[in-house]
Amino acid sequence: MDLVRLRELLRVPVADLGYRGPHRDLEHIFHSVGLPQCETGSKAERARGSLQDAADADLPGIAEKLIELFPPAAETRNAIQDVLWEGQGPAVLKRTRRELAQVLQQRVEPADLFHHSDHFEALLERLFDLTRSDGTSWQALDFLIKKHVVRNPGDWPVDYLFEKLGAFECSDHRFALFLEGLVSSDVRADEADQRAIVELLAPTLKSAGLALQEVDHQDGYPVFRLRPLRQGVAGQPKNLIFAGPKPDLRLRDAVNNDIEIATNADKVLVYDRPIPQEGLRWKDLESWWSQDHPSDNPKRALYLRLNNGIPESSPPQKQFFKWFFTCFKDTVPNLPALLPEVWLHWDPKTIWERGPERALPRFRMDFLMLFSPTDRVVLEVDGKQHYAEGDKASPTEYAKMIRADRDLRLAGYEVYRFGGSELTGDPGKALVERFFRRLFKKHGIRL
Repeated sequence: MDLVRLRELLRVPVADLGYRGPHRDLEHIFHSVGLPQCETGSKAERARGSLQDAADADLPGIAEKLIELFPPAAETRNAIQDVLWEGQGPAVLKRTRRELAQVLQQRVEPADLFHHSDHFEALLERLFDLTRSDGTSWQALDFLIKKHVVRNPGDWPVDYLFEKLGAFECSDHRFALFLEGLVSSDVRADEADQRAIVELLAPTLKSAGLALQEVDHQDGYPVFRLRPLRQGVAGQPKNLIFAGPKPDLRLRDAVNNDIEIATNADKVLVYDRPIPQEGLRWKDLESWWSQDHPSDNPKRALYLRLNNGIPESSPPQKQFFKWFFTCFKDTVPNLPALLPEVWLHWDPKTIWERGPERALPRFRMDFLMLFSPTDRVVLEVDGKQHYAEGDKASPTEYAKMIRADRDLRLAGYEVYRFGGSELTGDPGKALVERFFRRLFKKHGIRL
């Protein structure tokens, strides 16, 4: 994220905050958007000083609150959002955008482009600058859209509307929000109609490696999000058992799939809440942990508990965990949680009892991250136990590891491996940071 650019864009709207009330109200106004207090000078000087004193790490949160509570002009708002949204959302090529507009033009009656005109106009106002001229007359876009799209459907072809809005040129995330809005229940208050238009756009999106996927229900209507076409893992996570030794499990109620840890329950953690569509973030894990483990510093207490769950016999794994928190510091709460020692399979019988052909080759994962209920990333830190018997390299052990990786990938997991020797010192720290930045960008996570 270009924080220098973001700070510059915030300069004018933050200065405007100084004129929203008398001196005595500025403290509350600044606090409401997360700005530090500046007590001296004129109102304009206090606003400038407050922005100057704001830490770089706080700027994204300040910008989001400012847009929410004191929205600036649409042009400035969009410029700020484009910095905040940089790298978010799947890439949508201009050609794909034009083809989608053509499908809507050719296959949807003009009067059926939307059902609720007020909600349609509100969607456009949230995402685009409708106050500017269309370039051919003195009239603003909001007036022209009301005249040629709302009151007289069909006056403007869909691709012409997209062109005037700037939908062909806008950021990927803004276009995704626009497309999701067009198929939302706000704009199309009929589930069958929602599904029909999603199905209509599906072939064009599929050819671009994209899909409008149903991710939730709201007020009885489906919610669709634009996603890359990757299958992920089938099913929903039900029990995350992690940060401890192999548990002694039993089914307390086989009908309900209720699992009980029969002995040493205090040695592992069990997260059994539903996983949100945006994945399991550290702040979600911290909230869950705090319910049963009150602490003055729950983030630190949880970190120590997870770190203690990593075997002392695996220093590289502990180092990997440490580097993650060292590299991302204040941004960690909004990042996917890095769960150590996650139990994947559990079999009460030993490999010898089960037989080599039927035994499960991997019982646990070094680390697991959930970017959504289905997008799951496995991170393995390889010591010699992964490929050796004692101190001697073993093709048999290596083959077991590779087989387990294949099984995970075929089940929809992403798997990444690190050699323990590459995680030492500053080069190891830099490697970890580069990897996670690329991983987060791939999954649309903003830092």
